[in-house]
Amino acid sequence: MDKIHKFICFILLVASVPVTYAQDEEGFSGRAGLGFLSTGGNSDTQNLNGHVDMWLNFDTWRHALNAQAIRSTTSGATTADNIGISWQSDYAINETDYVYGIVAMDEDRFSSYDQQVREAIGYGRRFIDSENHVLNVEVGIGSRQAELRNKTSQDEAILRWSGDYRWIISNRSEFNQLLAVEGGSNNIFLESSSSISTNVRENLALVTSFTLKSNSDVLPGSQNTDTFTAISLEYTF
Repeated sequence: MDKIHKFICFILLVASVPVTYAQDEEGFSGRAGLGFLSTGGNSDTQNLNGHVDMWLNFDTWRHALNAQAIRSTTSGATTADNIGISWQSDYAINETDYVYGIVAMDEDRFSSYDQQVREAIGYGRRFIDSENHVLNVEVGIGSRQAELRNKTSQDEAILRWSGDYRWIISNRSEFNQLLAVEGGSNNIFLESSSSISTNVRENLALVTSFTLKSNSDVLPGSQNTDTFTAISLEYTF
Protein backbone atom coordinates (compact mmCIF):
# COMPACT_ATOMS: atom_id res chain seq x y z
CA MET A 1 0.00 0.00 0.00
CA ASP A 2 2.90 2.38 0.74
CA LYS A 3 4.13 2.02 -2.84
CA ILE A 4 0.65 2.82 -4.17
CA HIS A 5 0.37 5.92 -1.95
CA LYS A 6 3.80 7.14 -3.11
CA PHE A 7 2.84 6.55 -6.73
CA ILE A 8 -0.40 8.55 -6.38
CA CYS A 9 1.51 11.41 -4.70
CA PHE A 10 3.98 11.36 -7.58
CA ILE A 11 1.12 11.61 -10.07
CA LEU A 12 -0.29 14.66 -8.32
CA LEU A 13 3.03 16.50 -8.23
CA VAL A 14 4.50 15.82 -11.68
CA ALA A 15 3.29 17.34 -14.95
CA SER A 16 4.80 18.47 -18.20
CA VAL A 17 2.29 20.32 -20.43
CA PRO A 18 -0.77 22.49 -19.88
CA VAL A 19 -4.25 21.07 -19.37
CA THR A 20 -6.96 21.77 -21.96
CA TYR A 21 -10.53 22.34 -20.85
CA ALA A 22 -12.59 20.56 -23.50
CA GLN A 23 -15.98 21.21 -21.91
CA ASP A 24 -15.59 24.99 -22.35
CA GLU A 25 -14.88 24.92 -26.07
CA GLU A 26 -17.39 26.00 -28.72
CA GLY A 27 -18.39 23.20 -31.05
CA PHE A 28 -17.65 19.52 -30.50
CA SER A 29 -15.05 18.22 -28.04
CA GLY A 30 -14.53 15.31 -25.71
CA ARG A 31 -12.24 13.06 -23.73
CA ALA A 32 -11.84 9.31 -23.24
CA GLY A 33 -10.03 7.45 -20.49
CA LEU A 34 -8.98 3.85 -19.88
CA GLY A 35 -7.30 2.17 -16.93
CA PHE A 36 -6.25 -1.43 -16.27
CA LEU A 37 -4.58 -3.12 -13.29
CA SER A 38 -3.63 -6.80 -13.06
CA THR A 39 -2.03 -8.62 -10.11
CA GLY A 40 -0.91 -12.23 -9.70
CA GLY A 41 0.43 -14.53 -7.03
CA ASN A 42 -1.79 -15.72 -4.20
CA SER A 43 -4.78 -14.29 -6.08
CA ASP A 44 -5.29 -13.14 -9.65
CA THR A 45 -7.05 -9.78 -9.87
CA GLN A 46 -7.94 -7.68 -12.91
CA ASN A 47 -9.52 -4.24 -12.76
CA LEU A 48 -10.74 -2.38 -15.84
CA ASN A 49 -12.28 1.09 -15.91
CA GLY A 50 -13.15 3.41 -18.75
CA HIS A 51 -15.07 6.61 -19.41
CA VAL A 52 -16.12 8.83 -22.30
CA ASP A 53 -17.28 12.46 -22.04
CA MET A 54 -18.43 14.45 -25.07
CA TRP A 55 -19.72 18.02 -25.41
CA LEU A 56 -21.51 19.90 -28.18
CA ASN A 57 -21.70 23.63 -27.49
CA PHE A 58 -23.20 26.22 -29.81
CA ASP A 59 -24.97 29.52 -29.33
CA THR A 60 -27.13 29.23 -26.17
CA TRP A 61 -27.14 25.40 -26.10
CA ARG A 62 -24.80 22.97 -24.36
CA HIS A 63 -25.15 19.20 -24.69
CA ALA A 64 -23.14 16.66 -22.69
CA LEU A 65 -22.87 12.86 -22.94
CA ASN A 66 -21.11 11.03 -20.10
CA ALA A 67 -20.50 7.28 -19.85
CA GLN A 68 -18.37 5.16 -17.53
CA ALA A 69 -17.80 1.47 -16.86
CA ILE A 70 -16.02 -0.42 -14.07
CA ARG A 71 -15.33 -4.16 -13.99
CA SER A 72 -13.26 -6.19 -11.53
CA THR A 73 -12.51 -9.91 -11.29
CA THR A 74 -10.69 -11.90 -8.60
CA SER A 75 -9.52 -15.45 -9.32
CA GLY A 76 -11.91 -15.61 -12.25
CA ALA A 77 -14.97 -14.42 -10.29
CA THR A 78 -16.52 -11.03 -11.11
CA THR A 79 -16.59 -8.80 -8.01
CA ALA A 80 -17.69 -5.48 -9.55
CA ASP A 81 -19.64 -4.65 -12.71
CA ASN A 82 -21.04 -1.13 -13.01
CA ILE A 83 -22.13 0.95 -16.02
CA GLY A 84 -23.46 4.51 -15.98
CA ILE A 85 -24.53 6.82 -18.81
CA SER A 86 -26.23 10.23 -18.93
CA TRP A 87 -27.28 12.87 -21.43
CA GLN A 88 -27.88 16.48 -20.38
CA SER A 89 -28.94 19.51 -22.43
CA ASP A 90 -28.69 23.08 -21.08
CA TYR A 91 -30.28 26.23 -22.48
CA ALA A 92 -28.68 29.48 -21.32
CA ILE A 93 -31.05 32.17 -20.08
CA ASN A 94 -28.20 34.60 -19.48
CA GLU A 95 -24.51 34.44 -18.56
CA THR A 96 -25.14 32.69 -15.23
CA ASP A 97 -28.60 31.04 -15.37
CA TYR A 98 -29.84 28.13 -17.45
CA VAL A 99 -32.56 25.48 -17.64
CA TYR A 100 -31.70 21.84 -18.22
CA GLY A 101 -33.02 18.39 -18.97
CA ILE A 102 -31.23 15.15 -18.11
CA VAL A 103 -31.72 11.43 -18.71
CA ALA A 104 -29.46 9.02 -16.80
CA MET A 105 -29.11 5.27 -16.36
CA ASP A 106 -27.09 3.25 -13.85
CA GLU A 107 -26.60 -0.54 -13.89
CA ASP A 108 -24.85 -2.49 -11.13
CA ARG A 109 -24.85 -6.29 -10.89
CA PHE A 110 -23.81 -6.20 -7.22
CA SER A 111 -26.19 -3.53 -5.94
CA SER A 112 -29.73 -3.99 -4.66
CA TYR A 113 -30.73 -2.03 -7.78
CA ASP A 114 -29.91 -3.85 -11.01
CA GLN A 115 -30.92 -0.75 -12.94
CA GLN A 116 -32.07 2.80 -12.25
CA VAL A 117 -33.28 5.17 -14.97
CA ARG A 118 -33.93 8.84 -14.13
CA GLU A 119 -35.36 11.77 -16.08
CA ALA A 120 -35.39 15.31 -14.70
CA ILE A 121 -35.79 18.95 -15.73
CA GLY A 122 -34.76 21.96 -13.71
CA TYR A 123 -32.86 25.20 -13.18
CA GLY A 124 -29.11 25.73 -12.90
CA ARG A 125 -26.90 28.65 -11.95
CA ARG A 126 -23.17 29.30 -12.21
CA PHE A 127 -22.32 30.78 -8.81
CA ILE A 128 -18.56 31.01 -9.35
CA ASP A 129 -16.82 31.71 -12.65
CA SER A 130 -13.27 32.89 -12.03
CA GLU A 131 -9.92 32.11 -13.60
CA ASN A 132 -9.26 29.19 -11.24
CA HIS A 133 -12.68 28.19 -9.86
CA VAL A 134 -16.01 27.27 -11.47
CA LEU A 135 -19.13 26.17 -9.56
CA ASN A 136 -22.52 25.19 -11.01
CA VAL A 137 -25.50 24.25 -8.83
CA GLU A 138 -28.74 22.68 -10.12
CA VAL A 139 -32.16 21.81 -8.73
CA GLY A 140 -34.93 19.93 -10.53
CA ILE A 141 -37.82 17.49 -10.48
CA GLY A 142 -38.40 14.27 -12.38
CA SER A 143 -39.08 10.56 -12.16
CA ARG A 144 -37.16 7.35 -11.57
CA GLN A 145 -37.77 3.76 -12.72
CA ALA A 146 -35.81 1.13 -10.81
CA GLU A 147 -35.45 -2.64 -11.17
CA LEU A 148 -34.32 -4.42 -8.00
CA ARG A 149 -32.32 -7.62 -7.73
CA ASN A 150 -35.34 -9.43 -6.25
CA LYS A 151 -37.23 -8.79 -9.55
CA THR A 152 -39.48 -6.07 -8.10
CA SER A 153 -39.87 -2.57 -9.56
CA GLN A 154 -40.01 0.95 -8.11
CA ASP A 155 -41.46 3.89 -10.04
CA GLU A 156 -41.53 7.23 -8.24
CA ALA A 157 -41.24 10.99 -8.55
CA ILE A 158 -37.92 12.51 -7.45
CA LEU A 159 -36.35 15.79 -6.46
CA ARG A 160 -32.84 16.32 -7.80
CA TRP A 161 -29.96 18.43 -6.47
CA SER A 162 -26.54 18.52 -8.09
CA GLY A 163 -23.29 20.45 -8.04
CA ASP A 164 -20.29 20.64 -10.37
CA TYR A 165 -17.07 22.22 -9.06
CA ARG A 166 -13.80 22.68 -10.97
CA TRP A 167 -10.54 23.98 -9.50
CA ILE A 168 -7.79 24.81 -11.97
CA ILE A 169 -4.79 24.12 -9.75
CA SER A 170 -2.20 25.13 -12.35
CA ASN A 171 -1.79 25.21 -16.11
CA ARG A 172 -0.92 21.51 -15.84
CA SER A 173 -3.55 20.05 -13.51
CA GLU A 174 -7.12 20.45 -12.32
CA PHE A 175 -9.50 19.02 -9.71
CA ASN A 176 -13.13 18.14 -10.43
CA GLN A 177 -15.94 17.35 -7.98
CA LEU A 178 -19.39 16.18 -9.07
CA LEU A 179 -22.26 15.55 -6.66
CA ALA A 180 -25.86 14.51 -7.38
CA VAL A 181 -28.65 13.61 -4.95
CA GLU A 182 -31.97 12.21 -6.20
CA GLY A 183 -34.61 11.72 -3.53
CA GLY A 184 -37.91 9.87 -3.78
CA SER A 185 -40.37 8.32 -1.36
CA ASN A 186 -38.74 4.87 -1.62
CA ASN A 187 -35.05 5.61 -2.04
CA ILE A 188 -32.47 8.42 -1.96
CA PHE A 189 -29.68 7.90 -4.48
CA LEU A 190 -26.39 9.80 -4.04
CA GLU A 191 -23.46 9.84 -6.43
CA SER A 192 -20.18 11.64 -5.83
CA SER A 193 -17.15 11.70 -8.10
CA SER A 194 -13.81 13.33 -7.28
CA SER A 195 -10.91 13.39 -9.74
CA ILE A 196 -7.58 15.08 -10.28
CA SER A 197 -5.91 15.12 -13.69
CA THR A 198 -2.31 15.91 -14.61
CA ASN A 199 -1.08 16.21 -18.18
CA VAL A 200 1.82 13.99 -19.20
CA ARG A 201 1.81 14.95 -22.90
CA GLU A 202 -0.23 17.19 -25.16
CA ASN A 203 -3.88 16.03 -24.97
CA LEU A 204 -2.88 13.10 -22.71
CA ALA A 205 -3.45 13.16 -18.94
CA LEU A 206 -3.12 10.84 -15.97
CA VAL A 207 -6.33 10.83 -13.91
CA THR A 208 -6.89 9.60 -10.37
CA SER A 209 -10.56 9.36 -9.36
CA PHE A 210 -12.76 8.28 -6.47
CA THR A 211 -16.46 7.54 -7.02
CA LEU A 212 -19.10 6.85 -4.38
CA LYS A 213 -22.62 5.58 -5.08
CA SER A 214 -25.14 5.14 -2.27
CA ASN A 215 -28.78 4.07 -1.89
CA SER A 216 -30.69 4.73 1.32
CA ASP A 217 -33.01 1.72 0.89
CA VAL A 218 -31.39 -1.62 0.03
CA LEU A 219 -32.31 -5.31 0.20
CA PRO A 220 -31.24 -7.40 3.22
CA GLY A 221 -27.62 -8.49 2.95
CA SER A 222 -26.66 -5.56 0.67
CA GLN A 223 -24.45 -2.61 1.51
CA ASN A 224 -25.80 0.93 1.13
CA THR A 225 -22.61 2.33 -0.38
CA ASP A 226 -20.20 1.26 -3.14
CA THR A 227 -16.88 3.01 -3.76
CA PHE A 228 -14.56 2.86 -6.77
CA THR A 229 -10.96 4.13 -6.92
CA ALA A 230 -9.32 4.29 -10.35
CA ILE A 231 -6.19 5.47 -12.13
CA SER A 232 -6.45 5.92 -15.90
CA LEU A 233 -4.92 7.59 -18.93
CA GLU A 234 -7.21 10.15 -20.57
CA TYR A 235 -7.08 11.53 -24.11
CA THR A 236 -8.70 14.89 -24.91
CA PHE A 237 -9.99 15.58 -28.42
